[in-house]
Amino acid sequence: MMFERLGRLVVHNPWKVIAGWLLITVAIVAFAPTLADVTTRDQANFLPADYESVQAGELAEQSFGRTDQASATIVVKRQDSEALSEGDRTAIGALAKDLTDAGIDRVTAAMTGDQLLSPDKNVQLVSVGLEGMGDDPKLVDAIEEIRERATDGFDGTDLEYAVTGDVAMFADNADAFDTALVIVGAATIVLIIGLLLLIYRSPVAALLPIVTVGVVSAIAPGVVAWLAQAFDFQVDQSVQIVMTIVLYGVGTDYIVFLLFRYRERLRAGDDPKTALVAAVARVGEVIASAAAAIVIAFMALLLAVFGAFTSFGPGLSIAVVLMAFASVTLVPAVVSLVGTKVFWPSKSWQRTPKGTVFQRLGTFTGRRPGVVAVASGGVMVALALGMFGFDTDYDQTGQLPSDTESARGLEYMETGFPSGALNPTSVYVKANSGTLDEQELAAYAKKLDDVPGVGGVMPSPTGQPATLNEERNIAKIDLLLDTSPYANESLDLVDGQLRDVAHAQAPDGSEAKVGGLTSAFADIRDANTRDLWVIFPVAGVLIALVLGLMLRSIVAPLYLMLAVVVGFFSTMGATVLVFQGIGDRPGVSFMLPMLVYLFVVAIGTDYNILMIARLREEAKLGNDPRTAADLAVEHGGPSVGAAGVILAGTFASMLLAGVSFLMEMGFAVSVGILIAAFVMSMFLVPSLTALLGHAAWWPGHGDRAQAPPPPSASERDPVSVG
Repeated sequence: MMFERLGRLVVHNPWKVIAGWLLITVAIVAFAPTLADVTTRDQANFLPADYESVQAGELAEQSFGRTDQASATIVVKRQDSEALSEGDRTAIGALAKDLTDAGIDRVTAAMTGDQLLSPDKNVQLVSVGLEGMGDDPKLVDAIEEIRERATDGFDGTDLEYAVTGDVAMFADNADAFDTALVIVGAATIVLIIGLLLLIYRSPVAALLPIVTVGVVSAIAPGVVAWLAQAFDFQVDQSVQIVMTIVLYGVGTDYIVFLLFRYRERLRAGDDPKTALVAAVARVGEVIASAAAAIVIAFMALLLAVFGAFTSFGPGLSIAVVLMAFASVTLVPAVVSLVGTKVFWPSKSWQRTPKGTVFQRLGTFTGRRPGVVAVASGGVMVALALGMFGFDTDYDQTGQLPSDTESARGLEYMETGFPSGALNPTSVYVKANSGTLDEQELAAYAKKLDDVPGVGGVMPSPTGQPATLNEERNIAKIDLLLDTSPYANESLDLVDGQLRDVAHAQAPDGSEAKVGGLTSAFADIRDANTRDLWVIFPVAGVLIALVLGLMLRSIVAPLYLMLAVVVGFFSTMGATVLVFQGIGDRPGVSFMLPMLVYLFVVAIGTDYNILMIARLREEAKLGNDPRTAADLAVEHGGPSVGAAGVILAGTFASMLLAGVSFLMEMGFAVSVGILIAAFVMSMFLVPSLTALLGHAAWWPGHGDRAQAPPPPSASERDPVSVG
């Protein structure tokens, strides 16, 4: 057996294994490139070129220069909320001129005027062009100077202002996110150590996962960066933080699986070396199969058309492979050196507890598998019903803290302009030959303005509805929508009637493309929906094949994957009930289904694999299906439960973040992991396997006894969390 040979090699040569890991770590940290060297921030890569928003962006860049540059908007109103006077508007114009002439680094120009005055004359905007994009620190510095000059410019007047826009939002919310990450990071470490101390009553066992994950976290980015350069695959800037979460998740799981089996063999009377070899032999196959399933799930992301998902696949897969390899080499090597002191100062590894919770749960599952199957399956189906109210939310601003200046700027703007004023929807018209006629463009703009849901046409600097390029063969018409540019109503409008009218009513001899932020999110929504329908089935089939090869069965992988699918929907259903039902949010983040897929479906499959492997092992020892279920819950339940509690606890720390998206993610993943561990793996899978009996292992029948029947359950050595 491969893993038994590996176990003997590692356990009897621990210093060589540890030295090898140290040399590899030093070499990679010293010579490998960093993830920053291969990270891309090119948002254009997130959607393929055949999406309309991308084509509109290309037209805009060809005719009006780069369109991905950042900007800031100063929203100005009177303190008494009355109409702006001529003197007020003169002061606003003076501020725009001052910002243009001040030579502020990264500020290209500031513009205001009648075209940026609200119809009721209560609010006026100053649009400030910025050179650069994203989270460039110099752009943040520019926002600070803009705010200082606005304060000085309006000093002594009755005007008040707020600077908003993407860069301003980033600057205002950076502290909130930094604080959230510190809280989550600290809570994660404290929870992992605290829970492991509670389980093992040993500081050594509690620190082992932290140290191991630390080593893998040090080398994984370098390996990913090397391979990214060698094979030219994309790495998104968010891969690093997701990779760290994944490593803590799978690393803690795998080490808990190994230590529980090691302690079980010690309690059965094996000497420490023999017990550790047996643990690696038994758990090694589980870890390899679980890692293979996760790698398949992550690599299936390469089938996505949305680039933000595609970039996760290779990097996370590499990290999981490294973690799995460390779990069956580095960890056993360390445990081989410290022996039973890995559980110091606790003596619980020396004795077998009697009457544990898991013994009682196992007994009940073995005796009443039908009741357990109906109860556990019923809980999952009931939660899944919450998906009938599911809706997605693309409003990134609505998920940020509401007490910032940029958020106040949005409130000011909505008192005078349609909700879509901050991010107009731009319609680009291109003449197939010759030039465009301004009168035809004006008539076309009127047709667009008449579409229900369009709040108005933003005039160009010349006062006309359309902005023409120098060649006068491409025009841009900016539309202000009645609803937020992120709202589902806006996405429906742009992806439906607005695009239909824009295409059908374009001036003769021309074609139109709808661009802007709302158009981009409409396309992202379509891509996201397509990706979910493609990735989930493909990953499910491939994971089922891995399970089939491991179990030499067709039947067991089918109901295991069905359980995983129901687990996904029950997780999402519970999240919808809490955030849309109780929390009254318009929807859950559009990224959430894919994150649940990454952390619940992929990592949660570990628990199914551990439990089904234990069920097969107990059957091979000659136990009937119900007794095998009893013993599998009794012996496998503690490790599944411990791993589930630890992983769910780390994600639950995100509920302390105070940022809506992080709170949604923390709730969904922690609840999903608990469902996967305590409902699906611990009860549903054993009870279904007991009910199906010998048929569960068809056609390979890997449950055939290969040894004389073992002692009765009362004579065996159970495992407990204690």
